[in-house]
Amino acid sequence: MQQFDTLIIGSGLAGLTLAIKLAEHQKVGLITKKSLLDGASGQAQGGIAAVLSGEDSLDAHIQDTLAAGAGLCDETVTRFVVEHGKAAIEWLIEQGVPFTKDGVGNTGYHLTREGGHSHRRIIHAADATGHVVQETLVACVLGHPNITVLENHMSVDLITGKKLGRQDNRCYGVYVLNSVSDEVVTISAQNTILATGGAGKVYLYTTNPDTATGDGIAMAWRAGCRVANMEFIQFHPTCLYHPHAKSFLISEAVRGEGGILKLPDGTRFMPDNDKRAELAPRDVVARAIDFEMKKHGLDCVYLDISHQSVEFLQEHFPTIYARCLSLGINISKEPIPVVPAAHYTCGGVITDLHARTDVENLYAVGETAYSGLHGANRLASNSLLECLVFADAAVRDILNKPHHVSPPLPAWDESRVTDADEQIVISHNWAELRHFMWDYVGIVRTNKRLQRAQHRIQLLQDEINEYYANFHISSDLLELRNLVLNAELIVKSALARHESRGLHFSKDYPETLPNPQPTILSPGYNHNQSLGNLMQK
Repeated sequence: MQQFDTLIIGSGLAGLTLAIKLAEHQKVGLITKKSLLDGASGQAQGGIAAVLSGEDSLDAHIQDTLAAGAGLCDETVTRFVVEHGKAAIEWLIEQGVPFTKDGVGNTGYHLTREGGHSHRRIIHAADATGHVVQETLVACVLGHPNITVLENHMSVDLITGKKLGRQDNRCYGVYVLNSVSDEVVTISAQNTILATGGAGKVYLYTTNPDTATGDGIAMAWRAGCRVANMEFIQFHPTCLYHPHAKSFLISEAVRGEGGILKLPDGTRFMPDNDKRAELAPRDVVARAIDFEMKKHGLDCVYLDISHQSVEFLQEHFPTIYARCLSLGINISKEPIPVVPAAHYTCGGVITDLHARTDVENLYAVGETAYSGLHGANRLASNSLLECLVFADAAVRDILNKPHHVSPPLPAWDESRVTDADEQIVISHNWAELRHFMWDYVGIVRTNKRLQRAQHRIQLLQDEINEYYANFHISSDLLELRNLVLNAELIVKSALARHESRGLHFSKDYPETLPNPQPTILSPGYNHNQSLGNLMQK
């Protein structure tokens, strides 16, 4: 059994930030199911939103966030995150992150603007911000004497007092599958932090990496944590549409720098959908594109930035320019074919201002968590900011806690399972899940579609649970098990919301109700009823 003061599950921006800051005082374990640089954080193109310019203000950033969140942002949380934004960026700069500089303005850095923002406040490293930030922080983590990195290790389940037959329900550690040796190891920790990202892979089309299977949300739910607002899945409006481009995102910043959305005949359509046109929040733009595609029977629409010079495009969007060119699309001369794709999980495990969950000694940070910041729709580039601010909040809380003695933890028991006879069950169920979630629980929903999805989810769960109980586990099985649970939570939350708001649009309930409430699900509660007033955060 391995032991750490704090165990961090996930190596995105939240996980790396936590590891670096905690390692100044503790022995830290950092596990990731692939490599340190795999994950959604490294794919973030646009940047990080923070008030850095004298022309901007904290109140403006707060109001933009609240407007995008369509009445469901927690205003206290929003102010907390925005007020700590500048310090978070300064910490990254101290670590050596080379953000794009600019002689214009009073910050020394180039700030761009994205949909829903009233000012230029997105600090970035060209159009590969996430990759640059992750590479910088990984260099700080590797070789640190107080950080043990375990790559190719996937969490199976949390070890709680309830599972150990104790009176408390603290989190004492986690069972982890070594994907190389196929051995399940036991890890004990004073504190465990879920920083595993979102659940984008539950959908057929997504901008997310293969690692985004909702592992942290599923494990927390099984451990007894509440989740909130799982119906609000953000579909990014502009994913590159090309048979050889897997999940390649066309950054929000392209529209921020003047990109225009057009139909195949060149007709612009966004001004007819929203007065903010291409700079409307993502939910508005995604629904507009979805509507136009269905109306005209289109496979995609087009994003045109060709009015900008080649020099401008290569300076501001070198990654996008090169990737499109490699596929035969010269964005300086022709528009980019784009479609919406599942992008961000706005809901997640309920946490407080210290990133604490309902289970003692268990924290959740980043896309895994529901902090109250994003409401019914996340404002562009607020996600990396949330990772940084809540990682710091969790660190401060952990370092102020008294040390407790961990009990001995039992080893993983495989005495009653055998090797699986067929793997086709896993691959078939994975494909079926992602297809019906895309068809029935996508950008526009109906009760009938949601009920169809719910029925299929139950059938899949029965098969997967039987498989899990009788055969040796594998990474594919664990991911499928977690994805199906996330799908169940998404559908239950969507059925409970009897209105259309933000990212959740229902044809059965097209109106927006006057007193919005978060959708909160609790383990063991009968969720076949409206949950609006069940619990307050």
